[in-house]
Amino acid sequence: MKFEYWVIAKTKEKYFISAEAEFLKRIKRYTKLTYKVFNDVKGHGNDPAVIKTKEAEMILSQLDPQDYLILLDERGKQYTSVEFSEKINRFHISSYKRVIFLTGGAYGFHQSVYDQSKEMLSLSKMTFSHQMIRTFFLEQMYRAFTILNGEKYHNE
Repeated sequence: MKFEYWVIAKTKEKYFISAEAEFLKRIKRYTKLTYKVFNDVKGHGNDPAVIKTKEAEMILSQLDPQDYLILLDERGKQYTSVEFSEKINRFHISSYKRVIFLTGGAYGFHQSVYDQSKEMLSLSKMTFSHQMIRTFFLEQMYRAFTILNGEKYHNE
């Protein structure tokens, strides 16, 4: 089983790039996490419908039928850090080839992406920039592995 984290568009702020790199490095101690960045869709006059359609084409062309796709979406289910670590642990013993977490673009997801997803995960009811969500999500992945390994990173 392999974890992947897919995102739309590159991170621009240096401090977020640094934070992402740090958590990706830490996560490598526990599992291989593929971090895939899809190019930003440009040249469509900022038409949200067209942009979401083009992003969906990129995403869906990379999915296999046996993948377990989880969308990071504000309407998704929220977990405590411990509950999320238990979910990660269940994926380790599942029969899925890949578990893919996906952060969409500025306009969210096209319906075809929702249709292919198995579930949605929310990190908060608040709205954050896509760059912030990446860092928050990677930190939670790292936290999940430290919880599963009984390390002192997480306090309860």
